[in-house]
Amino acid sequence: MTAAHQIAAGFLPLLDSALLVAARERGFAESEGVELTLVRETSWANIRDRLAVGHFQVAHMLAPMPIACNLGLTPLAARTVAPMALGLGGNAVTVSNALWQAMAVHGATDDLAPRSVGAALKKVVAERSRAGRPSPRFAVVHPHSGHNYELRYWLAGCGVDPERDVEIVIVPPPLMADALGSGAIDGYCVGEPWNTAAVILGHGHIATVKAAIWRSSPEKVLGVAQSWAEARPEALAALLRALYRAAQWCADPANRIELSGMLASPAYVGRPAEWMLPALSGRLLTSPETTVDVADFFVPLAKAATFPWKSHALWFYSQMARWGQVEHSAATAAIARETYRPDLYREALKPLGVALPGANAKVEGALRAEIPVGSAGASLTLEPDGFFDGSLFDPDQLDAYIAAQRRSDVS
Repeated sequence: MTAAHQIAAGFLPLLDSALLVAARERGFAESEGVELTLVRETSWANIRDRLAVGHFQVAHMLAPMPIACNLGLTPLAARTVAPMALGLGGNAVTVSNALWQAMAVHGATDDLAPRSVGAALKKVVAERSRAGRPSPRFAVVHPHSGHNYELRYWLAGCGVDPERDVEIVIVPPPLMADALGSGAIDGYCVGEPWNTAAVILGHGHIATVKAAIWRSSPEKVLGVAQSWAEARPEALAALLRALYRAAQWCADPANRIELSGMLASPAYVGRPAEWMLPALSGRLLTSPETTVDVADFFVPLAKAATFPWKSHALWFYSQMARWGQVEHSAATAAIARETYRPDLYREALKPLGVALPGANAKVEGALRAEIPVGSAGASLTLEPDGFFDGSLFDPDQLDAYIAAQRRSDVS
């Protein structure tokens, strides 16, 4: 029998493609009448371009990328909406063994604390500068990625100028560990399992994690061609329900072994299942001898992990403005805000009776403890969020936030 909806989705070989993989492999898509075809790609640029030309209707996508597409920051891009997040956290900053050893001399330890690790890096950068040695070279996966913005936010917050004190280059996720091992780069920010890969292969050391730089923060979203979303609302709603049910399954600790094996398949991540388990369990291998517990390293369901908060969209936009990718204005901010579509999320999930936040945006960094929030449906609890430097991001004070960051960057 032919499925009611045929949907092609592009993805990259990363652990946070889990919801799409589970939706297909565990039958959640099929039960919603969706024939879901998953197409593995090699770069985020390919994902963006193939969505633009109609090869895909939806895609596993960097959380800021739909915003960049709608702002015209890419050479080939279609109007794109983000009606769902694909989880929270899931990435880390990994450095070469040589760089870690130099940082350890200046007090870096395996607690993954962004401030102390960053302070040690700052001293190494200064040493290299005084000795006339090249600046450390860090890699991120794309200019319009959460990796780029959180790496820059962390560096700047620790007194390391991302524009002058280090070099930042673009490398596709599957090549990161090899680039580190060859000496082409000194560190990188990427999603799993490519941090664990560097440790297991003996190429590097995990220095800090996204879950510590910006707690409860998004990493990937479901990017959807706006024209398709408008033409096929029933298909999109069915897919969102399938992905939510997949998130429920992925969040169950009893399913970790099966999920890691599923992701390890050559059709998906194509690497050993053992590479997936640290992120799924929250027991992160920072070096061959050291394991650190990070309970919220990757969150597929709890804490409204799949809700597309407009405050998340606006924070990413603020970083685009901070680093000169877009000229801030009321018009460009509105484009960013309207890219994330909680209205589509709410409408699709209403039949499931799931917990839905009562608001579409929140002050990022304001939660210091678990708090029940007003929601439609089942009860919903949000957990501590926020930035390692203790700052707040109020989306209603966007102009002031961007102005304050620009002042700090030039001071």
